[in-house]
Amino acid sequence: MKERMNIVIVGHVDHGKSTLVGRLLADTNSLPQGKLEQVKRTCEINSKPFEYAFLLDALIDEQAQGITIDTARIFFKSPKREYIIIDAPGHIEFLKNMISGAARAEAAILLIDAHEGIAENSKRHAYMLSMLGIKQVVVAVNKMDLVNYDEAVFNSIQKDYTQFLNEIDVKPNAFVPLAALHGINITTGSNTIGWYNGPSILELIDTFRKEKEEDQNNFRMFVQGVYKFTADGDDRRIIAGTVNSGKINVGDEIIFLPSGKTSTVKSIEIYEKDSPSTAGSEEAIGITLSTQVYVKHSELIARNDETLPHTTDSFKANIFWMGKKPLQYNKKYKLKIGTKKVDLFLENIESVLDASCLEKSNSRKEIHRHEVAHCIFKTTSPFSFDLIDEIKTTSRFVIVDGYDIAGGGIIVEALEQTNTSNDEKGSPDLAAFEIELKNLIVKYFPHWDINI
Repeated sequence: MKERMNIVIVGHVDHGKSTLVGRLLADTNSLPQGKLEQVKRTCEINSKPFEYAFLLDALIDEQAQGITIDTARIFFKSPKREYIIIDAPGHIEFLKNMISGAARAEAAILLIDAHEGIAENSKRHAYMLSMLGIKQVVVAVNKMDLVNYDEAVFNSIQKDYTQFLNEIDVKPNAFVPLAALHGINITTGSNTIGWYNGPSILELIDTFRKEKEEDQNNFRMFVQGVYKFTADGDDRRIIAGTVNSGKINVGDEIIFLPSGKTSTVKSIEIYEKDSPSTAGSEEAIGITLSTQVYVKHSELIARNDETLPHTTDSFKANIFWMGKKPLQYNKKYKLKIGTKKVDLFLENIESVLDASCLEKSNSRKEIHRHEVAHCIFKTTSPFSFDLIDEIKTTSRFVIVDGYDIAGGGIIVEALEQTNTSNDEKGSPDLAAFEIELKNLIVKYFPHWDINI
């Protein structure tokens, strides 16, 4: 199999993201057989001019409004590797969707309209990439045809935007002039822009460095559920989840956090497949244990022979607030990381940054919608996580206000635990009693379907 990489394309609304992706698909022959002709015929039937963006914007309301509402995942290949391109929405009202898409990316293409120039959202999106720890960025200056391929316009955007990106610690790999609608500088160079002799956007994508493979990181897996099967004499107790990073092997000693309980992997189970001896990142698996321990839903599993995650109830994070109501002190929120949910309180606002102009405030009492902030949070009980520079998938979280996802962020520092109670670990005697109770129920009431 070829190497695979996740890339997100972001930019202000109408700057041409969907057109760029559609053109990439068409020009690399990555479309399903007949798809391009089908979309062109549909446009003819509806007396509508064909646009490459229609290859992506399949929803009726998206085509009517001309904006991408949700993130789309697109697969295509270059001679070097396979790509998953995430086309993220650019409209300010859909920043939440943009962040959820960008959170899965290893690199980014940041699109700017040469005619309109650097928009406010162009700065917001760049800051979001920085906040999410995405360091590999190519800036594509699109719609050069609307400014008659003027080199001075391109140079001006490159100068101003580079200055902005440097201030938020984003070092762009390159700037490239495009006319996505006409296929200029998409997969190969073009004589149309004679003053530019650099690589095309596809060639620049191929220069992105693959991040450290998740399989090479320390093992992490959130407990998604614990299942007990009794049919046909099956007495396995299976702990299920999806591997976030690293590898797990039969015989490994594992630890459940934050409870601190340990056991050894007896077997690895995969639905409707033979039991393998090892499993890696993104695989949905179940494991059975040599020594039964009581495990709670949402605990984080790690290997005892590797570096363990942090476990505390206090941490520093960079967040982006999207809630309709401000993020406030003395209000209970819900933190969700992986399958873990825990009550959360804002402990301190260290700084708030307006991503559009980089104005910084150190004396704020609340955080408003579309603002970026560096904060200290406290949870009502300890939970386990990694830092953004360690393992991304177990450092990114969302904040829930009521029933709405109101914010997202990355954990940048673990602080000393403030609550010294042992509530989360529970009583060892109680855990042993629960296991014994389960064994008695299975013995005397085998027809009961229990899950403890």
